Amino acid sequence: MSDTVKIQYNGKEYEYPIVDSVIGDKGININKLRDDTGLITLDIGYKNTGATKSKITYLDGDLGQLYYRGYPIEQIAEKSTFTEVMYLLLEGELPKKDQLLQFEADIKKNSLVSEEMKQILKSFPRSAHPMGVLSTLTSALTAFNPHAVNVKSERDLYNAYTMLLAKFPVLCAWTYRLKLGLPLNYSNNSLDYPHNFYQMMFRKPTEELEVDEVVVNAIDKLLILHADHEQNCSASTVRMVGSAHTGLFASISAGVSALWGPLHGGANQAVIEMLEMIQKDGGDLQKWIDKAKSKDDDFRLMGFGHRVYRNFDPRAKVIKKVADDLFEKLGIQDETLEIAKKLEEVALNDPYFIEKKLYPNVDFYSGIIYRVLGIPTEMFTVMFALGRLPGWIAQWKEMRMSGEPINRPRQIYVGNPQRDYVHINDR
Repeated sequence: MSDTVKIQYNGKEYEYPIVDSVIGDKGININKLRDDTGLITLDIGYKNTGATKSKITYLDGDLGQLYYRGYPIEQIAEKSTFTEVMYLLLEGELPKKDQLLQFEADIKKNSLVSEEMKQILKSFPRSAHPMGVLSTLTSALTAFNPHAVNVKSERDLYNAYTMLLAKFPVLCAWTYRLKLGLPLNYSNNSLDYPHNFYQMMFRKPTEELEVDEVVVNAIDKLLILHADHEQNCSASTVRMVGSAHTGLFASISAGVSALWGPLHGGANQAVIEMLEMIQKDGGDLQKWIDKAKSKDDDFRLMGFGHRVYRNFDPRAKVIKKVADDLFEKLGIQDETLEIAKKLEEVALNDPYFIEKKLYPNVDFYSGIIYRVLGIPTEMFTVMFALGRLPGWIAQWKEMRMSGEPINRPRQIYVGNPQRDYVHINDR
């Protein structure tokens, strides 16, 4: 097999090297294409463009595989904890026991959020979308930590991201409490990461918090499954913003905003909104399935299929079991959830869905779980952001440590050619 690709243009031949990979797609290094030929590539949406070389996450959409630093997501979700996964993504290897204990301690010592941040939070009305609030609060962390991160110092970089890992769940919980008009809870450093987040979210000042381990486990699993997903929209946003040597907090804030979109992190919210719409319409599921199958109808079922996975989303296999365990433990009766279960059954058995590979994805199950936990639909993407945080930081860190240049995509201009200015009286 040739290790180069040849291009013929204007009677000349140009040769470009193949960039190898450990597994998955190889690439063509076209860094000199424009200088050599005057041409650029056009790949709207970057579906076939590799913007970087990364060691963090690998996914194979055709085979339904997802690896964190080489470890299959099924093994990670079954055997690991979210704190361990954070360390793995950021440091490249699973931690030893003493390393994990130190990592947890370093996160906890940074968990106190400035009281002045409350004033920013209180400036938002309760009607504000939680993702807008979270993006603002994340960016505002820069004001209270104004010194730029020295990426050449491992200690400085480590301190910066453990600080963000500590404060971000507080901001997420505060965003939730604002939405419900509840008093704000502080971090409890005697608890591990998921239990601490659980108490910040759900503890009320009027009663003792009953910790449901099935619920805490579900939250931990969801955070693990959302921790990273290769060069998706928000991860690419974090890398692109960071390529201008923008600070860590501001770059992550940009990632939060990118995740907000309904085609990205907002998909799990769209699932519940769709189920509620079907329920309000009378619950006639077959009607909506027929609409989804019809070529003449623009309705589509949310939470089915994936832009990358052409097979069953491996995360969905894991989270389906978590959802089933949660439903059995809590014994919740909910008409919308019953519609979801029937819809899942149809999708897994209907020849149309099987042929089109429209399997339930992680957004379908995560949205249902969040609903069972009593989390408002507008908070779903905030939960997604908390899980994705270590992935964003790992992507930012890798980009800065590798010395990548500022991102500057090209374009093919298709507007008006050069023309002369016409005075307003002559137009």
